[in-house]
Amino acid sequence: MLHRGRLDTLEIELSVTERAMGVEVFPMIPGQGFDNQMNDQMKKMLEKVIGKRRKKIRITVAEARKKLFDDEMTRILDSGDHIQEGLKLAQEEGIVFFDEIDKIIGSEGGSGPDVSRMGVQRDLLPLVEGSTVATRYGPVKTDHILFIAAGAFHGSSPADLIPELQGRFPLRVALDPLSEKDLLRILTEPESCILDQYVQLLDADGLELIVEEQAKRKIASVARYLNEEKEDIGARRLRSVLSFLLDEYLFGAPDLIQGRVRLTGKKAQNRLGVLVERKDEEGYIL
Repeated sequence: MLHRGRLDTLEIELSVTERAMGVEVFPMIPGQGFDNQMNDQMKKMLEKVIGKRRKKIRITVAEARKKLFDDEMTRILDSGDHIQEGLKLAQEEGIVFFDEIDKIIGSEGGSGPDVSRMGVQRDLLPLVEGSTVATRYGPVKTDHILFIAAGAFHGSSPADLIPELQGRFPLRVALDPLSEKDLLRILTEPESCILDQYVQLLDADGLELIVEEQAKRKIASVARYLNEEKEDIGARRLRSVLSFLLDEYLFGAPDLIQGRVRLTGKKAQNRLGVLVERKDEEGYIL
């Protein structure tokens, strides 16, 4: 009996399909939304007409297993109806999220960037009202797609959008400011969270930073306080607070500081207390 490792290194002769080379289709009606779809369909049709050549190659069992799996998946996808099913799901259960919609708010009339912002709103209107959008996989009707929009609306309000677009977003919800608990979760829980990014950055310079739980809570507490007392910039405040707190390490490593450093709650409180009490530089430091 052969060992599994030895079996994977054995070479076998395999007959594989060679894709037809040199098949290229140029759109006959430039500028139409179905160019990519027609191009793909024509390519597949020409490949079937020309046919696919087969050749024999010698590869290991491990490589053959992967090659046969990829060929079988391609065959199933080419002959399946997954594209039609995807189009159906997009039309009947699709959700489209518009982020920072407040950035396209502009005043009526005038000139400059406000005009282009109003134009973006009017371009979005047919999409939200319900229309047929051309994609590379086929037309998609937006009549039953759920559209959700969000924005900070600092210095503006949803009422500043054009009336036609407002009417297509009948439900409005105002979110509460992030609490200290929310900021703590954002600071520590997500994969590649901002705290881990700083730790890894310092580790690359030979500094092992250990942040205690009390220090993490203090960071979240100061971020919430600054959002309440100054401008509320949400979770973005965590980056400025961390940058100020770790300033000594970020600029000191690896020349001045090396090895292992423990950031305690007391040390974080003393350092961040300076940030909270600063008044002369509040226009420059978030």
